[in-house]
Amino acid sequence: MGAISALEKTLGNRMGALWARASGKEPVELLDALRTECDSEAVVSPAGRVMVPNAYDVVLADVVHDELTRRDGRVGQVLTDSLVRHAERRGYEWAGPPAVHIARSDDVPNGRCRVASGVLPHVSADGFPHAERPRLPGGGS
Repeated sequence: MGAISALEKTLGNRMGALWARASGKEPVELLDALRTECDSEAVVSPAGRVMVPNAYDVVLADVVHDELTRRDGRVGQVLTDSLVRHAERRGYEWAGPPAVHIARSDDVPNGRCRVASGVLPHVSADGFPHAERPRLPGGGS
């Protein structure tokens, strides 16, 4: 189905409906927040390689988190795949295996998200193990 998978398209549609109900905002804001975090943390090495963090922590308001994860348990993987395509378009190199972890928090205003990134070895898109998961800069929960 070209560059966008059927799962991504479905997730995008569901996120769009949810965002419209929850906050009047478009789901593209979540993807933009991830891309902005990736771009702002990019570091150019002396050899001219552009390195970006590999671990992204997205903290969502409870209602948004519940809706996204109830309908599709692969939200983190879909967001990871989208971020990987963004990095490929920009010519970025990952500091390790890329992953986006989705978490919930009651201190994030409804319809909003908080994104933080860092470099973590051996992360997976299934999430960061709670016992081993360090707090990323920016306050990921």
